[in-house]
Amino acid sequence: MRTAIDLFAGAGGATQGLRDAGFVVLAAAENDNNAAESFAANHPDVIMAGDVRGIVPYRLRRFLGLQRGELDILKACPPCQGFSSLTRTSSDPLRNDLVLDVLRFVLDFRPKAVIVENVPGLARDERLPILLHAMEGAGYEHSTYTVDARNFGVPQRRRRLIVLAVRRSITSELPRDLQDLVPPQFDLSHRTAGEALDELAKHLSPGDPCNRFRKSNPSVTARISAIPIGGDRFDLPPQHQLKCHTRLTESGQSQRVGATASYGRVRTGEAAPTMTTRCTTPACGSFVHPTENRGLTLREAATFQTFPPNYHFHGGYDSIERQIGNAVPVRLATALGLVVQTMLTRASPFEKWMSA
Repeated sequence: MRTAIDLFAGAGGATQGLRDAGFVVLAAAENDNNAAESFAANHPDVIMAGDVRGIVPYRLRRFLGLQRGELDILKACPPCQGFSSLTRTSSDPLRNDLVLDVLRFVLDFRPKAVIVENVPGLARDERLPILLHAMEGAGYEHSTYTVDARNFGVPQRRRRLIVLAVRRSITSELPRDLQDLVPPQFDLSHRTAGEALDELAKHLSPGDPCNRFRKSNPSVTARISAIPIGGDRFDLPPQHQLKCHTRLTESGQSQRVGATASYGRVRTGEAAPTMTTRCTTPACGSFVHPTENRGLTLREAATFQTFPPNYHFHGGYDSIERQIGNAVPVRLATALGLVVQTMLTRASPFEKWMSA
């Protein structure tokens, strides 16, 4: 039985992915009440331990009946807002310190493998070298990868930074490319947004509470209606342009400025854009339905994050939207779990005995 613990679990995307890869997730930690309720609704057999900052790793390990070194995977996805290019400054610097909080669990549990998933901006943060150096001193080989989730079968462009650390008693060499250790039966093919939406249509329940989109006022609805298929705000006629998106040049002509992604339609022949914490809000990205004059539904956004179509979410609309955008794509987590599975399976009998 392969085991895992999911820190900063959110609504449970990574837990779902690890379970799909064959791992038994013993416990999870999440401090957002709505996300924790979503997690519990889908994974009622997993112990929810609460806020990472309030957990004593030794006590949790003893409660789970684990010896040091027995846990297979410790997964951690600290809140990424402090590192994201979408949030250049952090209003809560303590959130970033949660990266170092992961060390408390590594040093006590001594898991066979550690997976840290975050935005690429984490690579520029001063805490990452501290984390890596400490794990190296604790007997881990580590490597850092920048990946795009669409290369793991996720129908979404989503660049992420992955830190993989494995105990030296198991291996002294990590893969140069994570895809090299994904079993061939796992489909790594690129999937388009259109394919994902077509698949969702086959399984969508009429009474699904997440089959709803953000309501718009008449002016926003008119603006969305004017966006052609495959278009964005640059294709809008002048009467539908926002003042914040235009400015006058010296010659008196209007020039469009600002973020190019807002009010964009999802293109069915491509991967969907990155699902953010505002992933159903047309003004905040290319989150307009490909053909219908509305934003994405919560379920459609969850589909682009590869959640199962029957996955339950708890909380108000804004909370669910945030939970979906913050999640680790399920298929990405599955692929990462399979990578670790491959490495543990390849370990020699002596190395397995050393890591027990």
